[in-house]
Formats: sequence, C-alpha cells, structure tokens
Amino acid sequence: MALQVLINGGAAFTLTVMIRKVVAGVSLIFLTFSFAAAASKPNLVLITLDSARADRMGFLGAKGALTPNLDRLAGESIVFEHAYAQAPASVVSHATILSGAYPQSTGMSEIGGTLSSSLLYLPDLLKTQAYRTAAFVGSIDLDPWNGLAQGFDRGFQTYDAGYRPSIPGDARPPVTERRGDQVVARAAAWLDHNAQGQGQFFLWVHIADARAPSTSYNSAITAADAAIGKLISALQQRKIYENTAVIIVADHGESLGAHGEDAHGVFLYDETIHVPLLIKLPQGQPAAKPARVAAKVRLVDIAPTLLEIAAIPVPSQMQGQSLLRIAKASGGSGSGSDQPVYSRADLPQRGFGWSPLESWRAGKYLYIRAPKPELYDLTADPGAAHNLAQSSKATLDTMAAQLDNFDRRFSGEAGKSSAELSSSEMQKLASLGYIGLQKSSGSAASVAGTDPKDKIATANKVIEAASARDQSRPDRAIAALGPVVSADPNLYLAQYTLGSALARKAQYADAAKHLHKAIELQPDSAWAHYEIGATLLKTGDFKTAIVHLEIATGRLPAFAPAHLSLAEAYEHMGRTEDAKQQRDRTEK
Repeated sequence: MALQVLINGGAAFTLTVMIRKVVAGVSLIFLTFSFAAAASKPNLVLITLDSARADRMGFLGAKGALTPNLDRLAGESIVFEHAYAQAPASVVSHATILSGAYPQSTGMSEIGGTLSSSLLYLPDLLKTQAYRTAAFVGSIDLDPWNGLAQGFDRGFQTYDAGYRPSIPGDARPPVTERRGDQVVARAAAWLDHNAQGQGQFFLWVHIADARAPSTSYNSAITAADAAIGKLISALQQRKIYENTAVIIVADHGESLGAHGEDAHGVFLYDETIHVPLLIKLPQGQPAAKPARVAAKVRLVDIAPTLLEIAAIPVPSQMQGQSLLRIAKASGGSGSGSDQPVYSRADLPQRGFGWSPLESWRAGKYLYIRAPKPELYDLTADPGAAHNLAQSSKATLDTMAAQLDNFDRRFSGEAGKSSAELSSSEMQKLASLGYIGLQKSSGSAASVAGTDPKDKIATANKVIEAASARDQSRPDRAIAALGPVVSADPNLYLAQYTLGSALARKAQYADAAKHLHKAIELQPDSAWAHYEIGATLLKTGDFKTAIVHLEIATGRLPAFAPAHLSLAEAYEHMGRTEDAKQQRDRTEK
C-alpha cells in the first residue's frame, strides 16, 4: 500500500512537473509573443503647430520656400489637403486633438477649464498599452499647472511646461512661451534617456513660434519649420525614425486681418480653421506610401488615427474616425469620402457675452450660424467674401438643418462647461453679496444677442491688450482697455484683463473693482477668483480674499501661487493649521 502510494505519488509528481513545463513553455511562447508584439509597435510622435495657416505651407501650394523641412517630409507622407480644426483657439482645439471628441464633449473653454477625468484621453489609453508618454509644450496656455489646460497632464509620465504667469506683487517677469528650437532640444534630451531599447513611446511636441511672432508671421512659420527639422533629425540620429509614425498638424490658423480679425479665437473662416496635416507612417505599414487626400478631414480624427497606427482598438466613444480609413476610401485623391466638418468658437460668448459662432462645411459650402447668418460657395469664393445667405435660401436652410441635426447629438452636453460653479461655491459668493450671477455659456446652438462680426474691432483691442499684459506691458493694456470698459462694462475679458493689469501696477483698489465685475460676468472663472483673491490680500481684506482663493484653489489644484496666497490669508486670520495644509500642498 505504501509502495503503491509512493508510486502513484511519484507518477502524480512526474505528471505535475510535465504539466508545469508545458504551461511554462506555453507561457513563454505567449510572453515572447507579447514582447515581440510590444517591440513591433511603432513609436508615435505628434507635433502640433500653434497658429499655423495652411496657406503658408509649401506642400500645400505656398510660394517662397517658407517650410523646406515640412515640404521634404510631405514627400514621404500622406498629406491631407483639406483638414479643419474644430475650434480657432489652442486649448479647446488641443483637447479635441488629444481626446478624439468634439468641443461640446471636452467641456474646455478658452477662458479656462478642467479636462474631465471621465473623458477618453489618448495619452491615458497609450500608457495602458505600455507606451511611455511625454509632452513638451511651447506656451503657458497648455501648462496644466500654471495655465489654462487643467488636466492635460493625465496619462503623461513626463509633461514639460514649467511656465510662470504674471502674479500680483511678484516683480519677476512672467515666462509664458518658449521658442520651438528650445522645446525640441528638451524633447531630444528626453529621447536620449527614453528611446533606446526601452519599448515604444508617444511624444507630443507643441511648437508655438507662430503664436506671437517677434518679427514677421512668415519668419515665425519658417522658425517653426526649422524646429521640426531638428526634431526629425533627432529621430533619425537615434535610429528610431523608420519605426516612428509622425503626425504634424496645426491647432488652428491666424486671421492676420482677414474679415477684420487681427489674430484668432472669434471667427470660423478658412484663415483660422483650415490647417496643415500630414502623416508619415512607419516603414512596413500597409498604407506607408506617400499620397495626397483631397477629402475633408477633421482634427477630431487624429486620436483614433494614432490608435489605429498602434494597432490599438479605437473605443466606440471616440467621435472621430481614422484618417487612414478616410485616405483608403478616397483612394488617395478625390473627395469621395468627404466628411462634413463642424467647428465652433466659444470665445465670443465666454469672453464678451456676444453670440456664439458655429460653422458647418459640407460639399463646396461654408455655413456660419450667427445672428446674421452666412453662406459661402468656397469653390467660387475661396476668400468667403460674398455672403449668399439671402440669395440662396434653399441651400442655407439645408445647411442649417444639417447643423441642427449634428447639434442634437450633443443636446445633453452643449454648453456644459467643466468649470460651472457648485452650489457651495455659489453660496460662498452669495455671502459676499454677489447676486444674480450670470450662468456660464448656454447651448452654442442658440444664436442670440450681438453678432461678433459687428464687434470684431472691440475684440481685437481686448485680445491685443491681453497680449500686452502677458508681455509685461500692463501700462499699454490699461490705456487700451479704459475706453473699452467705459463704452461697454459687460465684457468679461476686458474687465478681467484690465483688473489684472492694474494689479501688476499695484493699483489694487481699482483692480479689485474690475475683477469683481469680471466675476459677476463669468463666476466660474478660476483665474478671476485667483486674481481678485491675490489682489484683496494686498488691500488687507483677508476674509473676502479667502472666499475667492478657496474657489481658485479648488479649481486650480496644481497652481502653487494660489495655495500660497490662501495660506497667507489664513495666517492673517489666525488659521495656522489651515495655512500649513495649503503650504504642504505646494510641496507635493
């Protein structure tokens, strides 16, 4: 019996060992396959150009050799000749690029906001697929801690920003932008430590040279092109270029005076919405051949495209579609796979209290929903100079109906800002005497109020004044905005900019008045709450400062100056432990 048990036990043992060896072998096979699959996945490089017009690109027909590096890259890429942004402004547009979702779903605004943690986000998805993720941005607007892009760092293991806004009482000059060659140098240094034999990576590089050119706009475009050339060389020198997909796209363009707009952010004509877009695929991918695609495509299509290149299933919640499929359907030419294109501008409403703008591009027509509707035949009238709204009513009605149908998809989301005040925040403001606070932006589909076309000169003045303040020229901003707010006190962006500029000049009492008005107009503006809180701190009104700074820190959790200002206010009120907690938060 004992012998039989021993024999049976030995057989069982032997069988167990054999099974374990088989399982181990199978596991090793699967593990090897997994590593091989991971190793075969391409690197992904996304380069976004700030404020770069399509008509300045040589590969899209521009004269003057402004973009030699891009033109050379276009020769080995899929070039999308008619790509369109979903917003004429950086923060909203980049949210769409990185999420594959329309502005209604991202909830972002050009006056600030926080990317929802429930929103599908490309860096997050790639990180879960073993991609190392890094971002290098050239503007404070895309700084998740000190700028307007709260939450953009989600999923990034490295997010290189480190900008400094102008702060009341801080004599140091602000740091709001970085040249493209500097951004690329920092990205190249990251590649040195992360691109050699460590698996695949996703690298986002944002180049902002054309955003506020120091010389001419064309020279700024050439500087951005030179920075791209350096990044491409960095990939080649490190022997990773061939296994890397490179997508280059602009977030929006620049009006440069077209239709009366000096910069961008308000209008939806081609000068700011038509953008360059090209894709250089890794060697060995089936579609890795140069091609030109005439079909209309959208920036909402970029995130799903990057996932498809990486052989990662595209979640059904993403609202765009793969550009590779569009290219294949169009056969590399023609417009058989044309997609209607939606765009919107929330700055007219959020910044000025005017009507929002939406546009719909379908076939040869551009329709702009506004109090004074616009319709253009872009084939016959590429400059959108002749409004057909009165003479082509049937076409206008068709385009308007198509836009209505599109808007209905977002009826539960339209106008839902990530920044809307909570009931407790509303109660705090009510305790300070704020009454009848205006709600934040409503549905973009509801066209009412002032047509931005009639007020573009005012918008130009305010946007230029904001730029002057950001460039440490508060005197210029104050001189420009005094007459503007006297003529119309209900312009949020004018009141906010004037108030913050006065604070830079230590004119705190006057600054607080304008910032108070700004909060009445946009009570969910985290930055207005920070500015007035920091300003009231200087006047000695610590109790009121605390209310505003508590709202600001709740909305800007990573912005250290807000926590330090709140700590100082708490100290003055004898709340030592609360002050310590705020200071501790800046050290994490």
